[in-house]
Amino acid sequence: SDLRGIYAKIGGGSPLLARTQAQAAALTAALATAPESIGGEVRVFIAMRYWHPRAAETVKAVCAFIPDDIVLLPLYPHYSTTTTGSSLGEWRRLAAKAGLTARTHAICCYPTEPGLIAAQGEAIRAALAAAARSGVPRLLFSAHGLPKKIIAGGDPYQWQVERTAAAIVAGLGQPAPDWVVCYQSRVGPLEWLGPATLDVLKQAGADRRPVVVVPIAFVSEHSETLVELDIDYRERALAAGVPAFVRVPAVGTAPAFIAGLARLVAAALRRDGIMAGDDETRCPAALCRCGRGQESA
Repeated sequence: SDLRGIYAKIGGGSPLLARTQAQAAALTAALATAPESIGGEVRVFIAMRYWHPRAAETVKAVCAFIPDDIVLLPLYPHYSTTTTGSSLGEWRRLAAKAGLTARTHAICCYPTEPGLIAAQGEAIRAALAAAARSGVPRLLFSAHGLPKKIIAGGDPYQWQVERTAAAIVAGLGQPAPDWVVCYQSRVGPLEWLGPATLDVLKQAGADRRPVVVVPIAFVSEHSETLVELDIDYRERALAAGVPAFVRVPAVGTAPAFIAGLARLVAAALRRDGIMAGDDETRCPAALCRCGRGQESA
């Protein structure tokens, strides 16, 4: 299968579960020691969408724990109906079926959470310095793509990705680099969000500009970073004349990012329903399919 070929390039399997387990362990420690620490026993469970443990398995484990409160924390910083929305919907269906009645709080998005922005900025500053040895770098924020019709239907994903990129650039503490938001992983015949990451890389090659590539929508390493970016796109970029290709790691277990997740969990426990990490800013009215818009609909 195509997947088998992809994973063969990175040792035969996806590292996503192991990386997510490391994040869960780091978050458990952060919740125990953070200034907003939560009283009582805290357990962090993992529910994967396309691999084990799937949500149905995790619902059973949570039922056995008998919690007073549950916080649903997506590892997607940006809300989309195709990712966070469908994952939260799946959890709610399965939890109701299992009779799981604990108070449930949900986080819909956190595109400008300070810990996320700080962790990204720290890694980007080092990458820009490395790329600058080969010329004036161009900063590419590469996000997973979506068909344009999903955005046209009110999905806030693109708007939120752009807010993250702008917040990172503003927080770099140096003159703003030449930067662009672009989209990878296009499949099928539909018109997708643009510009495509590959097209931006080809343009950088024509301009003889080194690039710094940031997987802005991913917080863990997996096939789209380790194969698509690191192998496929790197080869094509260098062939197109890009003098240096520097890829920024996903934030993973960076302390600032994990501390940010702990703050989100603590804040979610203080309110009912669904919250955004940046509670001062609501998605524009036209983006009616954002998490909180869906909740109030």
